[in-house]
Amino acid sequence: MKQKNSDITHEEDMSFAVMNLIGIEEHLAMTSVKAKKQEYLHILCAVRKLRIKLLKQLVKEPEGEVWCVSKHLLSATMRLMETATKYLETDVAAAHDFEKSAFDLYSLFWLLKNMQAGKSGEEVSDKMADKKVEKVEKAAPAAEAKI
Repeated sequence: MKQKNSDITHEEDMSFAVMNLIGIEEHLAMTSVKAKKQEYLHILCAVRKLRIKLLKQLVKEPEGEVWCVSKHLLSATMRLMETATKYLETDVAAAHDFEKSAFDLYSLFWLLKNMQAGKSGEEVSDKMADKKVEKVEKAAPAAEAKI
C-alpha cells in the first residue's frame, strides 16, 4: 500500500525504523559491557520487543531462516550507510561504493520479502530500481556457480 504524496512507502519507512532499532540494540549491548551496567540490557530488551513487533509486520510467515536473513540484511544495510557517511569528506568514491552496496543489500531484502509473499522480483516496490533487481536476480545464478 502506497501513501499518497510520499517519497517512500510505509513499509520502506518501517524498514528504516527496524534498521535503526537494530543499531540501538547493538549500541545498548556494547554500552552495557563498556559501562559494566546491566541496566542497559533492560532498555535493550524493550527496544528488541519493538523491533520484533515491527519486523513481524514486514516479514510475515517466514520460512527457514528468512526471519534472520531479513534482519541481517537490514542491519548490514544500515552499517554500510553509516560507513559511507564516514568517507564523505575524505573519499567520495569509497562512500559511493558503500552506498551502492547498501542499496544492493536493501534490494535483496525486498526481493526476499516479495519471494515470501509469492511475488516475483519484478513486483518489488516501485522505489527499488527495476534494473537493479534484474541485475541481482541474474547475478545470483552466477554467484552460485562460483561456490
